[in-house]
Amino acid sequence: MTQEPVEAAAQVTAEKQKRSWVIDTRPLRGVAYRRMWVGNSISFFGFQFTSVAVPVEMFAITNSSAWVGLLGIAGLVPLLIFGLWGGAAADVVDRRKLLLASSTLAWLSTVGLLAQALLQVHSAVLLLVLTAIQSAGFAVSSPTRQAIIPRIVPKELVPSANTLNYTATTAGGVLGPLAAGLILGAWSTDAGVTVAYAVDALLFTISFWATWKLPSIPPIEHDESAEKPNAGLRGVLVGLRFLVTQPVLLLSFAVDIIAMVFAMPRALFPEIAAERFGGGSAVGWLFAAIALGSVVGGLTSGWIGRVKRQGVALVIAVVGWGVAIGFAGLAHSLWLMVLLLAVGGAADLVSAVYRQSILQVYAPDRLRGRLQGVFTVVVAGGPRLGDLRAGATADITGPAASWAGGGFVAAGLAVVLAAAFPALLRYRPPSGEEEKG
Repeated sequence: MTQEPVEAAAQVTAEKQKRSWVIDTRPLRGVAYRRMWVGNSISFFGFQFTSVAVPVEMFAITNSSAWVGLLGIAGLVPLLIFGLWGGAAADVVDRRKLLLASSTLAWLSTVGLLAQALLQVHSAVLLLVLTAIQSAGFAVSSPTRQAIIPRIVPKELVPSANTLNYTATTAGGVLGPLAAGLILGAWSTDAGVTVAYAVDALLFTISFWATWKLPSIPPIEHDESAEKPNAGLRGVLVGLRFLVTQPVLLLSFAVDIIAMVFAMPRALFPEIAAERFGGGSAVGWLFAAIALGSVVGGLTSGWIGRVKRQGVALVIAVVGWGVAIGFAGLAHSLWLMVLLLAVGGAADLVSAVYRQSILQVYAPDRLRGRLQGVFTVVVAGGPRLGDLRAGATADITGPAASWAGGGFVAAGLAVVLAAAFPALLRYRPPSGEEEKG
């Protein structure tokens, strides 16, 4: 007699979830995922202080957006090397231990930034070196962290877990730059960047706590006929060979590269903030705006998991990102620029969730770390190439043309690529029994 009301209540809950536009929080019921989510969210908030302070300090030292753009190259080279290796290592060793080691390297680079600011070294080259070290730590920790998620949440909740991750980190991307902007507006550049680095170093310890509390996550044992994971070049090549046989994955990477290389304007934020809006806290608003839109998009993302034409949705999101960024570059009102950047950020969250979820569903666990390594190189490397492109182009054409033109070019190229290679447009998520594992 009591079973019927229980089943009815469960059915009502499921129906409400299907109809809801509010973010799905079910993955947070798992203790391991919840701890990692909390730690990552707080540490990412702290990292935003550094992400604003480094380009601001570089521009103050050099007075050149081209030098700010070089920070992108300093971050890209370690990503290319250690992103692929770190992904391969994540398939061979305990992922928890690897995450602890790589996070330590990133934390030490932050301490180095703090030390050079305290000593007022004012060296552009040193900033490039410390940025490269920090990028190496991130290149290993990021694919490792993402490869952990399908091991600690049910497969059907992977898109929801990814949405929670992106929403939380982008919330840090809003609050962190705004707080950094207030600090930089209240103090001199030297004092402001010093405080920013100190905040990041302090909050980074939360990430260590979260990772330490994770259970051991060793590689899954496979039968003798399966390829044994290898952390060397051979292991990387196995992952790449799998990747080239998956046109949907290749196309999802390609549209992201287009979006980030042509339409990422952040290298121009210090110059635009100074020229159009008088500097100060305006730079914080610009760095926060994209993340602000992503947070709003994430909080209203209950519909994301219900979309079946995920490839089409991904392309539409990338086009929306490019158009919004293009118009933002033409705006001469700070609040209009922030609004347009926020619209782009909401579109970027949608595309990021679908790209990550498509990859995690396609990849068997024995290859998941390696493919996440490639994903890290693409997702984190694209914006760094975008920094270089934006900064170098701005020195030739001016910041407005570099910013707006890049956004519109990205939107157009995404449409052309999707039309020329329609595999992505045809993609639908597989049913449970069709999933690779």
